[in-house]
Amino acid sequence: MAKVVAEAEELPKAIVRRVVKDKLSQCSKGDGDLTLHKEALLAFSESARIFIHYLSATANDICKEKKRQTISADDVLKALEEIEFSEFIKPLEASLKGKNPGKNAGKNAEKSGGKSAGGKQKAGTSKAKEVKKKRKLEEPSSQKLKEKEEDNQDENGSDDE
Repeated sequence: MAKVVAEAEELPKAIVRRVVKDKLSQCSKGDGDLTLHKEALLAFSESARIFIHYLSATANDICKEKKRQTISADDVLKALEEIEFSEFIKPLEASLKGKNPGKNAGKNAEKSGGKSAGGKQKAGTSKAKEVKKKRKLEEPSSQKLKEKEEDNQDENGSDDE
């Protein structure tokens, strides 16, 4: 069978297998270890990929109708309703609330310099950023130094060839 889908569009098989097995184990309590045929795993993966494409195209249409270029979670929820998968909306909203306590939580944390509600700075946050900046600044200079040393060795005739 020829590969129709580009490798970049494939969903990770390990993740698809884990999601399917987790759900099936919840449905069939105590029936032992479940196995999946390779073709079944491929069918789940392709179905999920097609669903994602369909959902994203619908969400994109909703976004463009609102004259925006960035798809929001609300656009995805509306798209689920439009493609008649409204039973997914409540679980998705619950999941989003659990992962994103507030729309501007990340922006507020950045503005306060990584400080928490108590005013204390998160441990190691600014120091880690400083270290990363120093490394980025030092890397080019240390690389140039190595190149100069190599050039000097070549000029001094220390070639091993």
